[in-house]
Amino acid sequence: MKVFLIGGTGLIGSSVAKNLISYHHEVTTMALPPVPLDADIPSEMTLILKNFMQITDLELMEHMKGFDVFVFAAGIDERVEGKPPVYDMYYNFNISALKRLLEICKRVQIQHAVIMGSYFSYFDRLWKDLQLSAIHPYIRSRVDQENMALGFSEAFRVSILELPYIFGIQKGREPVWTFLVKQIQKMKCFTFYPNGGTTMVTANQVGVITRHIIENQITGSIPIGYYEMSWKEMLSIMHKEMGIHRPILTAPKWIYRIVLRRIMKRYQKRNIESGLNLIELAEIMYRKAYLQKEDMQLIMKLGIPTDDIEEAIKESTKLSMEFLSNKSHFVSMKTE
Repeated sequence: MKVFLIGGTGLIGSSVAKNLISYHHEVTTMALPPVPLDADIPSEMTLILKNFMQITDLELMEHMKGFDVFVFAAGIDERVEGKPPVYDMYYNFNISALKRLLEICKRVQIQHAVIMGSYFSYFDRLWKDLQLSAIHPYIRSRVDQENMALGFSEAFRVSILELPYIFGIQKGREPVWTFLVKQIQKMKCFTFYPNGGTTMVTANQVGVITRHIIENQITGSIPIGYYEMSWKEMLSIMHKEMGIHRPILTAPKWIYRIVLRRIMKRYQKRNIESGLNLIELAEIMYRKAYLQKEDMQLIMKLGIPTDDIEEAIKESTKLSMEFLSNKSHFVSMKTE
């Protein structure tokens, strides 16, 4: 199959491209310049260095004609903060931009669109008591993104991968986990953290899952997860890679809320809003964000291979430390 991929030089996009190419699919990507230094990008992938948001519909149509599958591995996540209301920024990059691309998919008769979403949409359905999409602008944007994309299902197959936290590296690009490594570096004597946890996958597994979904024509909202780990277990691995030998203690929720409230006040003074309501973030961090067993059935049926999650966490931690010590050699997430 011929696959047109937005964001093929990023961590997820490059992993998807490598896996598809290894199974003899043809991949073309449009990605923001510059290409990260020493990035692990398959040489067989056709690379178009352009910002799709800054070119005309006609030009996009010319690039996307003749493809069978469209994959969207771009947009912005909760790490990106902005002027209030921050939802408008997320709408611009995660919903409006994608809707434009899906309209073009319809016009050039693409058969299948695969969108990299967030497992926060899954937990918005599962944890109705937390009202996640009502409280957190980023989560609302992901839920709205899914609903918008699924509205194209009558025109072509639509798959939303509700991705959890992902470990792995793309050399030369700012790692996802830099923020947490920075937090750990600032702590003294003890590492205080909530007692919840998360499901996770490696970037390589995302590539395998995406290929299976395309080849098997699986559609709809698809929760993705493989490994389950408490924050303490994850931090223990990160500590080891960072050379830190101090206890990891559970912070009481009320203390964690005080810390988050202080951060939120600093944001307000700078007229900045986070995609996650920091005070209410505590309610997420003290839960175990694991998929329900029945929602894991599809992933298990696809025969997704195991991977070395501990090594992937170590690699992510190491690259985050390198980024914090020498940011000039890295490409950071862009919103232009």
